[in-house]
Amino acid sequence: MDLSERQQRMLQFIRQFMRENRYPPTIREIGQAVGISSTSVVNYNLNILEQKGLIDRDRAISRGIKLAENLVEQVVSIPLLGRIAAGSPLPIPDSSSDFGIFGDETIELTRGIIKDTDGIYALQVKGNSMIDALIHDGDIVVMKHQQHAENGDLVAVWLRDEKETTLKRFYLEGDRVRLQPANPTMEPLYFPANNVEIQGKVVCVIRQLN
Repeated sequence: MDLSERQQRMLQFIRQFMRENRYPPTIREIGQAVGISSTSVVNYNLNILEQKGLIDRDRAISRGIKLAENLVEQVVSIPLLGRIAAGSPLPIPDSSSDFGIFGDETIELTRGIIKDTDGIYALQVKGNSMIDALIHDGDIVVMKHQQHAENGDLVAVWLRDEKETTLKRFYLEGDRVRLQPANPTMEPLYFPANNVEIQGKVVCVIRQLN
């Protein structure tokens, strides 16, 4: 069941909001949570979630959203492995892993967002280099472990010589890699291709609400 990144974030927010408050959010609350100012755009995406059988809606009331029965039951736990830099690359000194480990922390997602959990893990974002990709400081990115990427993919990379990690868009340009931020105030980073090790590709983003 293919959902856009925006729809995945909306579904995750609805579920999180309902768990914390015991009642559903309004359209405006959903829009604020995922960075959509237009209620008609929120409504359009909610209609898609309803068509796919993920939510039910009562349009006669402002809090008329319900999660589908099968969605409530099918919850999976994803390991939260640590932090990833969305800014200057983040050094990980004296670590056996490429990411700073959080221990046994996990996040819960529904099967409507993640169907196949093989190789799936989560990282907390540090920095604001990817804000135009709707990824902010403190957000959680859900990753699919893989060691290859296509140009334009949003990936976590390990810089071997620098012993640092970062989250950027990947572009292979001859014998070098361009790591492109999604922030107009920041310049791209360039590294020899053999210095860049892909750790995984972003499959969805979970907004952390203050």
